[in-house]
Amino acid sequence: MTNIAICAPATPITREHQAALEALVAAEYPAHRVTFHDQCFERAGHFAGDDLRRLTALLECANDPAFDVVWFAKGGYGSNRIAEAAIAQMNRSARAKTYVGFSDAGYLLGALYRAGIGQSVHGHMPVSVRSDGGKEAIRRVLDWLQGDTSGVEPSLDGITPVAAFNLITLAMMTGSPLMPDLAGHVLMVEEVSEYMYSIDRLFFHLAGTLPRLKGLRLGFVTDVPENVFEFGQGEEDIARFWCDRAGIPYLGRALIGHTSANRVVPFGLASPPART
Repeated sequence: MTNIAICAPATPITREHQAALEALVAAEYPAHRVTFHDQCFERAGHFAGDDLRRLTALLECANDPAFDVVWFAKGGYGSNRIAEAAIAQMNRSARAKTYVGFSDAGYLLGALYRAGIGQSVHGHMPVSVRSDGGKEAIRRVLDWLQGDTSGVEPSLDGITPVAAFNLITLAMMTGSPLMPDLAGHVLMVEEVSEYMYSIDRLFFHLAGTLPRLKGLRLGFVTDVPENVFEFGQGEEDIARFWCDRAGIPYLGRALIGHTSANRVVPFGLASPPART
């Protein structure tokens, strides 16, 4: 049995999300059990509870030896506000867990990876369970947790360490105490709801701050707002331009992003966790 704790370090979900995920797990994954922290459904302005409440819930899930996995319920914004404090208070049980999420949860995945705590995994989150495409992306996570690698990003070779982040999350993390050492990694990035000129600006920042990477892959760039003037370059043109400027090999596309095609990316050189 894989015991999965779900908390919301950023923004809240609803009881309808809880019911939908519990039904999916009960019908298709009898070897998994999901437990939602009540904090997932609270709201304090933008957030799923204030900073202290979100931090406390995360630590209760991470430090509890009864759980094997901590699954972040939703992105949005807010994980960065509690990530450093969370890392400082995680115990031995937290170090044996798998942590799953993406987008804003990348702040936590990066901080955990930097600290060598558990296994960070880029993957879809429970908030998507109420759509057919979202269910498919969530199944990839649940399958991976029971040893099925068919939903993993296909470019992983098992030899080169990898990491995957939302582009703006990664850019904001650079230079902070949350940023992991990505030297020698293949880095995968994706983005949603940013102007194309903003994509270019983020790559400009990263080109000057990232260490020597093994290479970069570009995931999906979706829901790009329409600007008054066309930028004149697409996302892949931009990625190639800044990779060339920084001396980073551009390796092509990756199946990650804010779409139902989002694949699982275990950070480092991870294999699926062994569960009993």
